[in-house]
Amino acid sequence: MGLLSEFKDFLYEYKVIPLAVAFIMGIASTALVKSLVDNIIMPIITPFIPGGAWREATLELGSVVLSWGAFLAELINFIIIAFAVFLIAKKVLKEEKVEKK
Repeated sequence: MGLLSEFKDFLYEYKVIPLAVAFIMGIASTALVKSLVDNIIMPIITPFIPGGAWREATLELGSVVLSWGAFLAELINFIIIAFAVFLIAKKVLKEEKVEKK
C-alpha cells in the first residue's frame, strides 16, 4: 500500500487532477471558439473580403508558397481564445489588489 499511497500523495501535491480537468476544459473551449469563428464570425466578415475564399489565399514567391489565409484564420482563432481566457480569468480569479503603503 505504500506505493499506492505515495502515488495518491503525488496526485494531490502536484494538483494533477485539477490540471487534467483544466486541460480537458481547454480542449472543449478551443473547439467551441473555433466553431464560433468558423460558423458565426467568418460568415459575417467573408462578404467584405474580395473573392471570399480568404482561407485559401496564398502568396507565391518563386517556388515558395505562403498560405497567409490559413495563418490569418488561426491568428483570429488564437486572439478570440486568448481574449475569452482573459475574461474568464478576470472574473474567476478576482484577487484583491494589495494597496501600496
